[in-house]
Amino acid sequence: MALKDIKSKIKATERTHKVTRAMEAVSAVKMRKTQATALAGRPYARAALSILTRLSGTEDVKRHPLALHREGSKIALVLITSDKGLAGGLNSNVLKRAAEALERRDVADVTIYAYGKKGEEYFARRGYRIAQSFENKGDDVSLPYMEVLAQELSNRFVAGEYDKVITVYSNFKSTFEQLATMRRLLPLSLPALRDIVEGIIPTKGKWSHEASLDAPTAYTLESRESEVLDVLIPRLIAVSLYHMLLEAKASEHSARMVAMKSASDKSEEVAHDLTRLFNKIRQASITREVSEIVGGREALAD
Repeated sequence: MALKDIKSKIKATERTHKVTRAMEAVSAVKMRKTQATALAGRPYARAALSILTRLSGTEDVKRHPLALHREGSKIALVLITSDKGLAGGLNSNVLKRAAEALERRDVADVTIYAYGKKGEEYFARRGYRIAQSFENKGDDVSLPYMEVLAQELSNRFVAGEYDKVITVYSNFKSTFEQLATMRRLLPLSLPALRDIVEGIIPTKGKWSHEASLDAPTAYTLESRESEVLDVLIPRLIAVSLYHMLLEAKASEHSARMVAMKSASDKSEEVAHDLTRLFNKIRQASITREVSEIVGGREALAD
């Protein structure tokens, strides 16, 4: 290999290293910001869940339209992936988990609500019906925006268009661990909602410890319990979707940060190996030229 080609590769590798290091730093900042946002909303989610838990033994909860279990095959899948790549196996793990959840189900019975182009493109190619698709580029997640989707899912579930609503997203466990997770959103399941709320705290890292939330042992309701549930349940569904999207955002930035760090380390290693090869070939060339000069001088002397 010519020295000029090696030198060009070294410069290209160094430019790649600068880009991956910058992307690593940006992803680290975004990951911390997104996780902080999720944790900031967690007390509200826990309080709402606590209220619902204390009312769960009443007949109003059991008879609520959003809590009724029906035998049927019509499923709505809320799929959360990213719009961009360079995040390791994050999207492929979520898509694989979603495919497993829909295994042995008729395509006609499944409706997809896709957050992120990766998920939309994957299921559109396989003939699934895409009810709505949303871009997943920005990091600013609005709770009222999620309330619109939660209301639509609730209305369609009550109308019998869907027998079950499930979500598949990437749950942030720690900086180096993101778990593709499936949750049942409707019909209402207290254990599933509790898992969503409790799962907001990562297993390791800066926010892995949080004080417990104290809740009153009893409530005095000024209106009927059914009226409270009509407001509380859809609101809690929206909060659940909101936190799932935040978890997916934190997972995306974390996975991209780790992937870019690996790329940075590898590019640095490649640049080091190419530099050593460059020096080795250059030294061999110099040694050869010196040997030729010395040999020529000795030949002239003879």
